[in-house]
Formats: sequence, structure tokens, C-alpha cells
Amino acid sequence: MGQYLPVICLMILAILFGAVSFVASRLLAPRRPSAAKQAPYECGIVPGRELPERFPVSFYIVAMLFVMFDIEIIFIYPYAVSRSDLGSFGFWEMIAFSAVFFAAFVYVVARGALDWGPVQMYRRLDSVVSANRTLSSTIRRVGTEGRINEKAA
Repeated sequence: MGQYLPVICLMILAILFGAVSFVASRLLAPRRPSAAKQAPYECGIVPGRELPERFPVSFYIVAMLFVMFDIEIIFIYPYAVSRSDLGSFGFWEMIAFSAVFFAAFVYVVARGALDWGPVQMYRRLDSVVSANRTLSSTIRRVGTEGRINEKAA
């Protein structure tokens, strides 16, 4: 039990520090609420409309992609350190592991997880993988609203 005494003391000190900080901020902080302070902060942009009732799921999907790629990096690092010991078995396991993550990423992108803006409906995968796609049908021009048509000028 004596070996855990420093850990227990540190835990007690951390809890006391958090409690004292919370109580001190409640007692000493000025209370002058205003409409600007109550408004949600969105990177300095004043919100132009009310927030929707439901939060779009695509935000969570992108967060899960981020976590997925973090996990992949966590597993790739030990492989990179000891790849000579693992040999070809380790190489093919990492290829299979990366292929699963890449397939999940392609699926989520094809479903429109990275399409931001107003509420997006899920796209059918038939239109994404059709044989008659061209560069003009797959590249979306962004930021051209309100500009003069370049072909007419």
C-alpha cells in the first residue's frame, strides 16, 4: 500500500485543485451577461440563422475518420520500427490493414461525408461509380456564384 501513497496524494491534490478553482471562479468572476456573451461562438462569425434541430451526422463521420486514421498510424509506427523482424508476413498484414481503412474512407467519401453546407442527402453509389463519368461531370466548381460567365466574357 505504501507504494501507492504518492499516487493517492497526487489524486487528492488534483481533486482539491479542481474544486478550489471551480469555487474561486464562481465567487470571484464578474457576472455581467450580455447578448454577445450568450451567443454561440463560431470562429468569430455571427450566426445568421437559428441552428437546426438535429446536428448533421456527417460531422460525426468525419470525426470517426480522424480516429480511424489515428489508429492506423498507431499500428503502423511499431511495424515501421521492427519491420525487419516481421518480414513479409508483417508487410502483407499491414497492406491488408491499410486496405480495409482505405476502403472505409472511399465508402464514406462516396456517401458524401465530406460535402459540407446545407443538409445533404445521401447519394446513391450508382452515380458515383458510373462508366460515363468525365472530368466536367465529376469536378465541382466552387465559389463561382455571382461571377460573370467566363465563356461569355
